[in-house]
Amino acid sequence: MAHLFGTHYSKTDLLMRLGDLSQVAGIRPIELVNGPERGVRAFHFTTGSGLSFTVLADRGLDIFDAKYNGWSLCWHSASGAAAPAFYDRHDLGWLWSFYGGLLVTCGLSQAGAVNEDGRESLGLHGRISNIPAQNVSLGGEWRDDDYFLWLSGEMREGKLFGPNLLLRRTIQCRLGQPKISLVDEIENQGYQETPFMLLYHCNMGFPIVDSGSELIAVIEDMKPRDGEAEKGAQIFDTFENPTSGYKEQCFYIDHAVNARGYVQVALVNRRFNNNRGCGVYLSYPKKELPCYTQWKMMGQGDYVVGMEPGNCVPEGRASARGRGVLRMLQPGEKVKLDIEIGVLDGNEEIEVFESTLRDIEE
Repeated sequence: MAHLFGTHYSKTDLLMRLGDLSQVAGIRPIELVNGPERGVRAFHFTTGSGLSFTVLADRGLDIFDAKYNGWSLCWHSASGAAAPAFYDRHDLGWLWSFYGGLLVTCGLSQAGAVNEDGRESLGLHGRISNIPAQNVSLGGEWRDDDYFLWLSGEMREGKLFGPNLLLRRTIQCRLGQPKISLVDEIENQGYQETPFMLLYHCNMGFPIVDSGSELIAVIEDMKPRDGEAEKGAQIFDTFENPTSGYKEQCFYIDHAVNARGYVQVALVNRRFNNNRGCGVYLSYPKKELPCYTQWKMMGQGDYVVGMEPGNCVPEGRASARGRGVLRMLQPGEKVKLDIEIGVLDGNEEIEVFESTLRDIEE
């Protein structure tokens, strides 16, 4: 049953109270028109739970802004949701159109640092987030007394004498629940084995990120990426005020899993709104996404924490190949995985989430 405004409603009870479901939830196709964003196709979700967010069809069906009851879940960079025409694949050019947002997908054949792999020069984080979706469809449907909103589409990373990888993505929400379900299927539609690197760059910002915010998870191991990260290794899971001159720190974290084989990790601010508390959690399968990177950037303006599950660490294809860990997709091979992104509304819900982690520890 739909849970709205503190009450559970059956399909019959709810529809009697509405002229149209758009009063409480829906997906609205829109087009961005201002500056570098001009012409970007998008879809705005409202879920009836207080959660709303915008999916960018021309940017890989990634998630730009996301709000819950008026406060932002994520961080935005100064670039805005620039149209894919502004994408620069060279060197660090990816950063000129990296808007932050709730989700930016990195891959599909390169993720992480700039590198040279054989004769190929590879820019930061690959191209998938700058590929427009095709075959986009959307809708809503009742399943018994639950109403679901969904959006799906395809992005192809393909070129002559190169990869032919297809990403099929479906984003789904249930009426009255502040959760986003993302299901991805990646298929090698070419005739040669192809490098496959995938990283989900989830970018949390103020007010979830603030002085005293915490990462909560069952952690089995943590390794700083480099010397800069080693300086902050003792406080990698807590966060401070914006700091002048701060240099980014990255940590590679190995999480324990629940009985389903899923990692559960959250970023929470217990002090938010006079100690009412807020947070965002991720739930995802460790088998398909065995690596987790935390990007900690406490700079002024650049004040963000990246929660980044992936099938690789973001050091680039050449590094993965050299270490013998580069994932290859065989011709016709498919990989399917799902991620849930959800809101923790208040310290009571944070405590419930922590109780699920205690079950993992036991």
